[in-house]
Amino acid sequence: MPTDRPLPASPYKLFDVRLKAKAPLSRHLWRYTFEGEEVRQMATLAPDQRIKIFFPDPQGRPPALRHTPDWYAEYKRQDPARRPPMRTYTIRALRAEAGEVDVDFVLHGDNGPASAWAMAAQPGAPLQIMAPNAAFEGDGGGYEWNPPPGLGKLLLIGDETALPAIAGILEELAAQSAPPTTELFIEVGAEGDEIPLPAWPGLKVEWMPRGLAAPGAAMIAAAERASLPTAQPARAPAPALAEVDVDEAILWDRAAPEDNGFYGWVAGEAAAVLAIRRLLIMERKVDRKSLNLMGYWREGRALD
Repeated sequence: MPTDRPLPASPYKLFDVRLKAKAPLSRHLWRYTFEGEEVRQMATLAPDQRIKIFFPDPQGRPPALRHTPDWYAEYKRQDPARRPPMRTYTIRALRAEAGEVDVDFVLHGDNGPASAWAMAAQPGAPLQIMAPNAAFEGDGGGYEWNPPPGLGKLLLIGDETALPAIAGILEELAAQSAPPTTELFIEVGAEGDEIPLPAWPGLKVEWMPRGLAAPGAAMIAAAERASLPTAQPARAPAPALAEVDVDEAILWDRAAPEDNGFYGWVAGEAAAVLAIRRLLIMERKVDRKSLNLMGYWREGRALD
């Protein structure tokens, strides 16, 4: 029997946006502000909230995905030569009441569809974003930052692609009455890529310009010298650490902490995060349940 009952809201939806403004934050990091009436219906659930951005296709045509529940199936059926490239980004700031959302881009030349678009884009340029739907009543996910209440010690390790999420995390912590003791290591491309960050007495920040070194090398070295909690005797043998082929799969380990003594959040080049995963869990005996380990990108490959 037909019914007029509306379909439940989906956790994510497509948003049509246009570039309002762009401004440099550092030598290679720029902030892009997008606007659109539909952005008033956008939501963000955490400072590392992931979104998908669709860029012009190889012929330069703006993305025009249909606003239908099966949009992704339609997207996958498209000829790759005509399909708009999709890349993952972080919501840096959302002003839903104003219909505006900020996204920070790492500019690395014209050797990828996102950076190439960002370098050339002018205000008014249209794009599409897949982001959380404010009308959805549950938790749509798409984020990993979920520390236990009363957290005592935090470790953050990332590269420039993780910097927008890390900056948002620090802003959230700095607003607390008693932020945790925090050690932060940030690998960036070069001198001049640092940006202002919140500060408190228990926060230690180390910027690590990469220069000509391999991506992630500084992150791995940071994990080797990071100050970690003293390992407690295991009540049961730890399960084997499953291997991940970062050339074929996305490395994504989500934390499920059992206490608030320590929490780790690590994101960046996938092979480096994989090495840090082995180092922290196998060598330094950190409880894997206290670690978020995320391969945001893979050198030489497009993971999206």
